[in-house]
Amino acid sequence: MNAGMNAGQTDILGLAASRLGWLDDRQKVLARNIANANTPNFMPRDEAAFGSLLAGASLPAARTEPMHLPGTIAAGNTVPMKSRQRSIDGNAVALDEQLTKVADTDTQQRLATSLYSKYMGMFQTALGKG
Repeated sequence: MNAGMNAGQTDILGLAASRLGWLDDRQKVLARNIANANTPNFMPRDEAAFGSLLAGASLPAARTEPMHLPGTIAAGNTVPMKSRQRSIDGNAVALDEQLTKVADTDTQQRLATSLYSKYMGMFQTALGKG
């Protein structure tokens, strides 16, 4: 949201676009988690909360060991997930948790898209085109 806006002036279309972008990024992170379900010592990640994106918060990238390679995919606004369990090889991906988050993200994408479409329909009606 624009810092100059008050609570009564919300850029609904911009907010919906930001939410859809965040949801798209989250789907990519969750897909990466699922793809690495059999990778030894893999720790799942999730996107930082959408509220922190709106507040302009960012999380610094950190390496736990200086000898670790930076990787080929930037962490961006992802945060480590706390998992209930780890497999013998150290992998912490719980597929049931990941699939639940994927389904939740899909539902949120449908809602944001539906609200965006309805809002645009109101504009068309107001302009006499709907």
